[in-house]
Parts: sequence; structure tokens; C-alpha cells
Amino acid sequence: MGMWIGHPGSLYEIQDGASKFDRSPDMGAVEFRSLSGAVTTWSAPTAPRRMSLSWSGMDPDDASRIDRLARRIDGPGPVAVLDPLTRNLLGGTQSLGQGSARHWSVSSGGLLAFGGPATVDATAGAELSWTHPTWPGFPVTPGMTVWWWAPAFADVVGATLRLLWHSATDDRRWVTWADASKGPLAGGVSADMAFVTPMVGLAAAGTHAIGASVLSLYQPAESAVPPLGEGCPAMSITDYSHAAMPGNGSYRDVSLSLVEVTSASG
Repeated sequence: MGMWIGHPGSLYEIQDGASKFDRSPDMGAVEFRSLSGAVTTWSAPTAPRRMSLSWSGMDPDDASRIDRLARRIDGPGPVAVLDPLTRNLLGGTQSLGQGSARHWSVSSGGLLAFGGPATVDATAGAELSWTHPTWPGFPVTPGMTVWWWAPAFADVVGATLRLLWHSATDDRRWVTWADASKGPLAGGVSADMAFVTPMVGLAAAGTHAIGASVLSLYQPAESAVPPLGEGCPAMSITDYSHAAMPGNGSYRDVSLSLVEVTSASG
């Protein structure tokens, strides 16, 4: 599987492997040194992901699609990048069942999340959803298989794992589901679906620790400790270069830089 990039609902697969691939976070740390030699540092409360990609001799069709995206022919963004190396599409603290209540929503009941372990206080029949910070769900494209696993609910009587599929305009929806005790749930992305929201359905009222979880394009191990979330953030293209390959101008040397954004204008 290659890397998928584009606006949700029209992701494009780049088959060529990048000759350079760097997805390091921007730590934003500033160092201060006093006259005595003591050092203090300051850093922003968030560390946005930066991604640098380059391809040598890229196929003309792939290069044309990247060019179209970088020039914002189909709109300003933000764009999604589905990195094939990502083992867990959830955010870091979200994947641990920790952090802010904005990582989840519950159809009826309440959430308790103040940075540490999060819990849900659900009424009978409630649905607990894992939310994406920018879009109505996590970007996907037809033909993919998505795996979902929330082991904290495997022993909750009547709990079900659910994958809620959305179209790009959110006017078409359906659900794939299975008993949570049966292990990870797999769902295939059908035509016209652009987003997926992982969920847990709760048959009975109760208070439960949300715990660790994994949303993946690869089958996850049935482990009580899923891999740490690496995220699938909305990103904006900040730099782009496109040059003819020496000796064969039909192929292109392409580089692309992106940064994680929190504004939908991207």
C-alpha cells in the first residue's frame, strides 16, 4: 500500500516510495542561558507534526496530482495524509484513553476527562465515539480495510464495537459492528465513503474506563496495550518544488513540506 494524500473524499494513492520521509514533530523549544550559565527552556503546549517528503523520478500522473494539490486547484485545504507506516490513526493521548474530553463524545450520559484516565458514565443504549479534531471522522477511501479495537470494553456485557461510515457530505451513513468480546473489528470502506468514526455501543448503564484503543489500516494484535496513537492530523502544504528529472523530462523530482493545522481553513 502506498501513501494516500488529498482532500477527504478524494484521496489519491502515491505508489512511488518517497526517497525522503520525515514526520518529526515541531518541538518549538527555545533555550535561554543566563550570565551564570544556567539554562532554562520554554516550549509551546502543543508540538505540531511536520512532514517532509521528496521523490526522485516521480511518475508523471503522480506528479500532476501532487501539483494540483499544492496549487490548491480543488480548494485551500486542509489535506489528509494517510501514512502507511502509521500503526494507530488515533491521537496520542486519545489512544491511551487519557486527555481532554474533546477526544470523545457520548450520545447519552457524560464524560470525565481532565488530562488523566478518562471515563464514560453512560446510560443504557449509549454510543461512545472517538472524535477527530478537525473532520467529522477519520479520513478513509474506498477499498481500504479499517481495524478497530478497544480492549477495555471486551468484558463489558453487551458492549459492541462499531465503525460508523460517513460520505464526504455526511448525507450517507451506515454502521459495521460486532460483539466487543470477539476481538478487533474489521470493516471495508465502500463506495462514496470518506470518513469513519470508531465507536462503542453500551447496552446497559454504567461507568467505564475508556482505556487504550487502536484504529488502524493493519490488523492490530489482540493486546490490552495497543500501539501509541500517531495521529492522522489535518495538514497544510507549506512548501513545494517540482523539477524535470535530468535526462528524462517526463519524470519529475518533487518535494513537499506539510504542517499539522488546527484551523479548518488550512
